[in-house]
Amino acid sequence: MNTHRNPIARAIALLEKIPHSLIAFIARFSIAAVFWKSGQTKVEGLAIDLINGTFQLGVPRLADSTIPLFQSEYHLPLLSPELAAHLAAFAEHFFPVLILIGFATRFSALALLGMTLTIQLFVYPDAYPTHGTWAAVLLYLMATGPGKLSIDHLIARRYAR
Repeated sequence: MNTHRNPIARAIALLEKIPHSLIAFIARFSIAAVFWKSGQTKVEGLAIDLINGTFQLGVPRLADSTIPLFQSEYHLPLLSPELAAHLAAFAEHFFPVLILIGFATRFSALALLGMTLTIQLFVYPDAYPTHGTWAAVLLYLMATGPGKLSIDHLIARRYAR
């Protein structure tokens, strides 16, 4: 196929030049924002929103509404609502930060994929289009890594010598 004359082939060749690092960074930023924003609804004392310019740096604690939410709406098997609330609030802050900076990215994505599957199976089973999108992004990061704009890449370069 002559790519100089075929506009479809030229367009595909151009799209194939989009760097993995750019795609991975956008994926990391986007999925981190989803979980961070969810975590922010569960805590008080710590509020960071780069888009809205909200900064409240304090000691985070569970919001008064968080445990009742896990008691009434989020019926998780095997975990008490208190433990589940604390674990969710922690995970929705810790793993997004790791993913955003590109540190332990694949393992952090795995942790959030587990959380996504838990939410899908036990909390909001009708939200499969949303959870499927999250899963696709997380699986992409697990399979391809965080790209060059990451701490993982710097570590890999350091130990490849």
